[in-house]
Amino acid sequence: MPTLNGVLETALYVADMPRARDFFETVLGLAPFTADHRFTAYDVGNRTVLLLFLHGETGQTVILPDAMGTIPPHDGAGRSHMALAIDADQLGAWQARLAEHTVEIEGRTHWPRGGESLYFRDPDGHLLELATPGVWPSY
Repeated sequence: MPTLNGVLETALYVADMPRARDFFETVLGLAPFTADHRFTAYDVGNRTVLLLFLHGETGQTVILPDAMGTIPPHDGAGRSHMALAIDADQLGAWQARLAEHTVEIEGRTHWPRGGESLYFRDPDGHLLELATPGVWPSY
């Protein structure tokens, strides 16, 4: 069986790219490394890429310049969920940062393995989670 090395990209689909970028850059402190009108790509923790796609802009095959290849159509709808890994000693600082930006914490979980999660929403209603080690056997 060939092996998998991890999840490289996670994608969220957004209704308003400037509004989404403002949230992810201002509240979460992410810096885009590439973007255009239909998508924005962020490095998250030097190991994962978060992609924001504008609804309705990924339904056609994208032909990359210089015949480098193509990206097949894709899309997503509804409120998705994703978790962002944080160190346990950063939980309080993240709580304060969310409060500073008037982002409501909708839920909190203390996991049996010792991890903690905070849940909140982005402007498109996606459920975002900040999770400390001890949530999963692998984290």
